[in-house]
Amino acid sequence: MYGLDDDAKSARFHVYSVPFEATTSFRQGTARGPDAVFRASHQVELFDLEFGRPYESGIAWIGTPEGVEDLNRRACELTRSIRAASDANNAIEEATGRVNEIGGELNALVKSVTHLALESDKIPVILGGDHSVPFGAWSAAADAHPGLGLLHFDAHADLRAAYEGFTWSHASAIHNALRELDGIERILQVGIRDICDEELSRIASAEGRVQTVFDHDWARAKLEHRDLFALAARHIATLPDKLWITFDVDGLDRTLCPNTGTPVPGGLDWNDAAVWLQALARSGKRVIGIDLVEVAPGTYRPLGEGWDEIVGARLLYRLMACAMGKV
Repeated sequence: MYGLDDDAKSARFHVYSVPFEATTSFRQGTARGPDAVFRASHQVELFDLEFGRPYESGIAWIGTPEGVEDLNRRACELTRSIRAASDANNAIEEATGRVNEIGGELNALVKSVTHLALESDKIPVILGGDHSVPFGAWSAAADAHPGLGLLHFDAHADLRAAYEGFTWSHASAIHNALRELDGIERILQVGIRDICDEELSRIASAEGRVQTVFDHDWARAKLEHRDLFALAARHIATLPDKLWITFDVDGLDRTLCPNTGTPVPGGLDWNDAAVWLQALARSGKRVIGIDLVEVAPGTYRPLGEGWDEIVGARLLYRLMACAMGKV
């Protein structure tokens, strides 16, 4: 990856491809994201003006864990049959249950490979796929580092319960983390701008466990010419000393991710995201893992040459840079 030939034993970062997208609820394409980002990474300049030379820590492409592609194929076939049905019936209920079982299998598989990386003192990097993909990784990280923080970039709060009947839906990722993972102490959400009443109620009832920086508040701070770095730093300071970064690419302005599954107007521009990552790198917090999800390449160019994956590859590189505290 990134044109490097780093050995897995010496590389600090282990990158796993998890092309699973069965729960996408609008547009598909994220299953092609990992391969597209891998290909686009070969065009990334290894010296970064903001973050220096993160490649010096070593980046190893581990690839796709065995079984992931089969789980995605089976689950996608089931979700297509569910959405094609005109009325709810027993067959639909059974198919939904099978998708949920497959989601549980994916969680276990991703948890296993993440556990191995953490056990080897590596920083696991999970490249999805939809936002259901990294739950197993969060579970492994929360087990290994109780009291963990989760820094969540997204357009959506992902606090819906079993969205469309799917327990492990991409729209339920943070809800599931709150419900299932006691080892996650606090969640900081950034870029949120598409949310329902149910999700707002969950934030309010989380008793401070979830802190949300809404996109309109960030935009107002920019218009008022406030110190954005200081603002980001204050929010990051509320997180525990160890944290995991989960970055749904639709947290960015849609011009940076035009083919993502659920695009929303607004969002962080490239330099906004850099402010947050710089503040994190300088915070002294320890990033123990990363995931980047919902990158969906377009079909107008060969895989790896589209805008979505170009942005995704460069964003992933910067995420790894800030994990090393390099600014």
